[in-house]
Amino acid sequence: MNLNNLRPAEGSKRVRKRVARGIGSGTGKTGGRGHKGQRARSGGFHKVGFEGGQMPLQRRLPKRGFKSLISGGAEVRLSDLDRMKAEAVDLAALKEAGIVPESVLSAKVILSGKLTRKLALTGIAVSKGARAAIEAAGGSTDAPIPQPKPKREPKPLAVTQPAGEAKGKPDESGMKAKAGEPADGSPRDQAKKKKKNEVKTSPASPAGPEGKKGK
Repeated sequence: MNLNNLRPAEGSKRVRKRVARGIGSGTGKTGGRGHKGQRARSGGFHKVGFEGGQMPLQRRLPKRGFKSLISGGAEVRLSDLDRMKAEAVDLAALKEAGIVPESVLSAKVILSGKLTRKLALTGIAVSKGARAAIEAAGGSTDAPIPQPKPKREPKPLAVTQPAGEAKGKPDESGMKAKAGEPADGSPRDQAKKKKKNEVKTSPASPAGPEGKKGK
């Protein structure tokens, strides 16, 4: 066999269909589009699955469940860890032993089965019961202990004064004490009081009228 003898497989190459090239071609006049209608026009196309406005099939069928392609986590039993030969266990070791799939991004040990070996877990989450079982067997884990969330303290309620008290005049004695003045009276009141005292202590005027001049 030579390069000049190579031919494509029979049926893999077909002659291109030339539409609207005369009545003898079989697809003359309308070019295989038929007479009138949406599909006969240029641009007459609906999205895939469109059924003329009625509820399409992809919406009529029931949907159930969801499988995330991003968050992939796996659960590991204590009995699975007990079968492992390695003493240092991490996510790569679990994948190598075939305990978790290769596609998982995280793993968590749960309290299921028994653990009779001393293991050191790294980068693997553990449940509360599994942590106690691992430590009882002499092992260790670097998973942080979950802390309870702090309780939110209620905000103190703001004491609102009644409308009448808020609009009333401020206490004069309080204002005087704040300004450093004596609480017995303002400077104007003290001046009035002093003037009254001076009027009371002034000498008395003559009782009778003055005599007429020229007598």
